[in-house]
Amino acid sequence: MVVLLAALVFGGLAWLISRKRGAATPARIDGIPPGLPERPFGGKPVPAGKLPDGRIVVSGLTKEYRGVKAVDNLSFVVEPGRVTGFLGPNGAGKTTTLRMLLNLAEPTSGTATIGGIRYADLDQPIRRVGGVLEASAAHKGRTGRDHLRVICQSAGIPLARADEVLELVGLTVAGGRTFGAYSLGMRQRLGVAAALLGDPQVLILDEPANGLDPEGTRWMRDLLRTLAAHGRTVLLSSHLLAEMNLLADDLIIIAAGQLAARGTVASIVSSMTHGGRILVRTPETEKLAAVLGSDAVLTPAGDGDVYITGVDAVAVGNAAQQAGIAIYQMVTERPDLEAAFLKLTAGKAAIR
Repeated sequence: MVVLLAALVFGGLAWLISRKRGAATPARIDGIPPGLPERPFGGKPVPAGKLPDGRIVVSGLTKEYRGVKAVDNLSFVVEPGRVTGFLGPNGAGKTTTLRMLLNLAEPTSGTATIGGIRYADLDQPIRRVGGVLEASAAHKGRTGRDHLRVICQSAGIPLARADEVLELVGLTVAGGRTFGAYSLGMRQRLGVAAALLGDPQVLILDEPANGLDPEGTRWMRDLLRTLAAHGRTVLLSSHLLAEMNLLADDLIIIAAGQLAARGTVASIVSSMTHGGRILVRTPETEKLAAVLGSDAVLTPAGDGDVYITGVDAVAVGNAAQQAGIAIYQMVTERPDLEAAFLKLTAGKAAIR
């Protein structure tokens, strides 16, 4: 919705209005109020001393709608210089959490801050935080370039910055087309371009890869990882678990509005009850169990197959060969993010 992106832009505009109510200062010819940097970091890495300004802290955050807790006492920290994936089933409360973080929704209780400050209280918010919660947040009859220029104009950013971010997201040629003619993938790119206008330290994106083709997904991954490598904070929600496995450094998983897990991708995957299991098809299950000994645990897998844990595939193969046991199939299965996600959110995916 247009309202979502407009609210973020008007956050910067409201700050400018509040300045005008104070002591009068002459405006610069280029339309940028005195004292405002055109680009806080000039596209360069964030200085070490500024990194804490990008830390996101959510503490005891709760949002209740008509007796239903969309978000329930949620707490987590997003560190700068890392890509953090925000995962959960449909209706888990992800978008509601991001809306409260960007002060588009008022919490019932709890706090959400960026660098220790609420988004609404940030000085020069569009230069601190870039947020995209809706890929269709633009007038369908306006060109992509003009859409960005309107944001620049309202936030006191040089109009030339619109062309810079269009080039960055690969929309230079399409910048003169109307938004209504854009594909979903192009709209996603334009949304990211809008978020980057102020050269922000923090990016908050809701499903940014939705609608992107494989090339676009790879482009998005490379862009976000580069921004994180430069010290920026990247928080994004997604349902694309395979992509999160490639992109994210850290994960926050919620279900039914509550925290289900947080940590690095590797730590969450390794938290599965089995670090790996072997799927074996054999007509002599009982004999195989006997020769493997007490270290092995055999669990029926259906169709006569068994899962074996406690020993590795080499041990199973050697024991079967020495005992003359026929093995028709043997596959080592490793836990993955999808399996961990489904286990952590089991029974909590219903729409509330």
